Amino acid sequence: MAREVKLTKAGYERLMQQLLQERERLQEATRILQELMESSDDYDDSGLEAAKQEKARIEARIDSLEDILSRAVILEGTGGETIGLGSVVVLEDPLSGERLEVQVVSPAEASVLETPMKISDASPMGRALLGHRVGDVLTLETPKGKREFRVVDIRA
Repeated sequence: MAREVKLTKAGYERLMQQLLQERERLQEATRILQELMESSDDYDDSGLEAAKQEKARIEARIDSLEDILSRAVILEGTGGETIGLGSVVVLEDPLSGERLEVQVVSPAEASVLETPMKISDASPMGRALLGHRVGDVLTLETPKGKREFRVVDIRA
């Protein structure tokens, strides 16, 4: 039996949008490949091979997205008292007062480029956050080394 992939509603919608974009890219890549095949001669097929490889990469990405989405289980809001999958967490460094907002998500949704940062529950930071409550102080492994944070807020 295929393992389910837990996604937030926003994460599911983002992956669906990516799937639509990849399907559009596939149509374009297919059109370009057909044009190259019609105009290609036997002496110069380097562009043809590159187009075939790009089409194969897009098809693989579509297959991956379709697989994730077919196994998706959309998370309902978490209770909010403890950090769980889907929780948005505000952390504060007790020494500097610096605040950090992250959302704990499945690996399929993880992205540090978004706001709040989407941290995988399989990552060291994600695993360390799970189960904690507002007021808890924990040590997290960050790109800047180990740092202490206090949980300030948890939202579903």
